[in-house]
Amino acid sequence: MSDLRILRVIESMDPAYGGPCQGIRNSIPALRAMGAINEVVSVDGENVSWPSDDEFRIHKAGPGKGPWGYSPKLSRWLKKNLSKYDVVIVHGLWQYYGYAVRKAIEHLSTKNLKVPKFYIMPHGMLDPYFQKAPERKLKAMRNLIFWELIEKKTVRAADAILFTCQEELLLARETFKGYRPRKELNVGYGIPSPPLEKSVNVEQFRNKNGLSADEEYLLFLSRIHPKKGLLNLVKAYSECFNGKAGIFPKLVIAGPGLETEYGQSIHAMVQNDTLLRKNVLFVGMVTGMTKWAAFYGSKAFVLPSHQENFGIAVAEALACKCPVLISNKVNIWREIAEGSGGIVTEDTHEGTISLLQQFSLLTQIQVAEMKKNAYTVYRNHFTVEQAAINLYSHLKKFEHEL
Repeated sequence: MSDLRILRVIESMDPAYGGPCQGIRNSIPALRAMGAINEVVSVDGENVSWPSDDEFRIHKAGPGKGPWGYSPKLSRWLKKNLSKYDVVIVHGLWQYYGYAVRKAIEHLSTKNLKVPKFYIMPHGMLDPYFQKAPERKLKAMRNLIFWELIEKKTVRAADAILFTCQEELLLARETFKGYRPRKELNVGYGIPSPPLEKSVNVEQFRNKNGLSADEEYLLFLSRIHPKKGLLNLVKAYSECFNGKAGIFPKLVIAGPGLETEYGQSIHAMVQNDTLLRKNVLFVGMVTGMTKWAAFYGSKAFVLPSHQENFGIAVAEALACKCPVLISNKVNIWREIAEGSGGIVTEDTHEGTISLLQQFSLLTQIQVAEMKKNAYTVYRNHFTVEQAAINLYSHLKKFEHEL
């Protein structure tokens, strides 16, 4: 029998939702190996499905209503089932499900029922960027109101706040007045080892997307969203590429979001420029072996994001011995810079130009050395096994301290 039963609570487990649900999927097998059983309750509707064969139980307690994701079904489920678990981890903030967990714990306390240890993993949602970004003024105001009325109480009610890296922990202290958690824990984050390069079909990926066998390309693999710095990247690529056709690598843009207004504006910018149209490729969302083929085939991974709590795709690139060209708003930039696994600049237009220019000036020998360094950074900092050990040991140690 397991010595630790963990319940994860999250908005959605749809892989298109992004990093938090993928992080859960990454960590559960490693935690299972240590004897912990994980289950998930989400605010997905019962009829919602996705292309993922999960080997752990997901309870769908939605759909949520409105922008807050209000779900009385989730509330009832938690009050009925929460006492079955030793630990509950809420992934994310600003949604009803975190409030629902707090109220369910209060309910269990009044009934003298078993109360699990309560943790929140904000996944960067306490980053000051979200309160300062010019395009987020209304959302920042909403968050401030929610903070004062609801989230401040939820954060203080948690036994600890779990962070994926030290940078995230430090930034969280700068955002809201009254931020006084009981405890802050840097538990780290990691990804499973990718398949071996010889087991993926890079040639098939190239052929499918119009790349010849010897064409070099830079890979942007993320949601097509303003936060990711893609506008700066396309503009910087245009300036760096100009006059260097056949020399400068092509740019492959992979990820969901092309159908959004922002995605369409980026697509139109590319289509309206002759050089960009021939050298920037949109390949859509890639998953499974196709995703790994994209990483292994690329000369470098590039993500000049304006805010990135951890960046699972960054760690995946490192694991594939792929140098990463990132901004210093990707919270794991220090580990990458110190390990020489890539290049780090500011998240500005000028910074993104510098990112591409610096990499283009490297010799083949220097690029090969950076590839080796990238993998070393992954092995030293971002394996899922090490992250799972950190999380498990913190949970067990803190359990005995309280």
